[in-house]
Amino acid sequence: MLNIGSHLSISKGFYAIGRDALSIGANTFQFFTRNPRGGSARKINIEDVNALIKLMTENNFAKILAHAPYTMNLCSAKPETREFALNTLTDDLKRMEYLPNNLYNFHPGSHTGQGVKAAVEQIGTALNTAMFDDMTTTVLLETMAGKGTEVGRTFEELRMIIDRVERNDKIGVCLDTCHVFDAGYDIVNNLDGVLEEFDRVIGIERLKAIHLNDSMNPIGNHKDRHQKIGAGLASGGASIAAASALALSLGIAIQNFPEGAIISLPLRSSGMGKGRAFLLGTLSGAVEPLAAVLTVLLSGLVVPVLPYLLSFAAGAMATASPWGWNGESI
Repeated sequence: MLNIGSHLSISKGFYAIGRDALSIGANTFQFFTRNPRGGSARKINIEDVNALIKLMTENNFAKILAHAPYTMNLCSAKPETREFALNTLTDDLKRMEYLPNNLYNFHPGSHTGQGVKAAVEQIGTALNTAMFDDMTTTVLLETMAGKGTEVGRTFEELRMIIDRVERNDKIGVCLDTCHVFDAGYDIVNNLDGVLEEFDRVIGIERLKAIHLNDSMNPIGNHKDRHQKIGAGLASGGASIAAASALALSLGIAIQNFPEGAIISLPLRSSGMGKGRAFLLGTLSGAVEPLAAVLTVLLSGLVVPVLPYLLSFAAGAMATASPWGWNGESI
């Protein structure tokens, strides 16, 4: 089943963001939990939240994905920065329980000179402090490009953090295709191999969400610069995002994907200003027949994807993408 939604502004409230999603034909959305460049979060309005839950139930919404602010660095060398990050994480996870059984994604942080070993200990300790018994939210570590002292540039670094989390059933991974490509994983020419490595190091059952972006930079550049889908430098401009999404949705690389995993793909969002649309595909472990004609519907836009499915199934890379959207990471 394919679910489609958009990264939307929460500024007008929860019920409004649900209506915005419906207005573009979406049945899911992603949102920042608070000011992405700051730390403030608006007070929870219970009636507003309950109105959204009712709307989501009535319209068969999929899981929604919350994104932590960029200012949350759990492994900074500065104690005051770590304290701010822990307070933010703790508050966010408490607030997420107003919208139970959803996903919370965050960037692991930058060690700012301490080294990876110290950083993963600090991140693990912070998660164990902030997470709590009976929480319904699954926390996702995002794969990073390795810019500066970013932690999470390798699957091994993410596994080091996961191994330190006590509530292990509530921790997963969000794989960002631009980030992993910039980190040095060749998802263009060796997607199967990259996913097999992910499965070996982390476990494919931990893969809960995927941010799909193209990259401005050659593989392994550690720059974290996103490009329009299909216009990146990867494979002469081939869309690494589309390749990854469709290969994954078919289960070509690895069978038996974890139930409920989400794929996010940037699409054009007409009438939503700076709203970033993305495709969410629920992976149940069963591969749909190739003969099924799949389409993506968004605001009247119909994107036939069967030719791409057949192309990727044959092991070919598409040289262009029908989406043409600037897939900035979130």
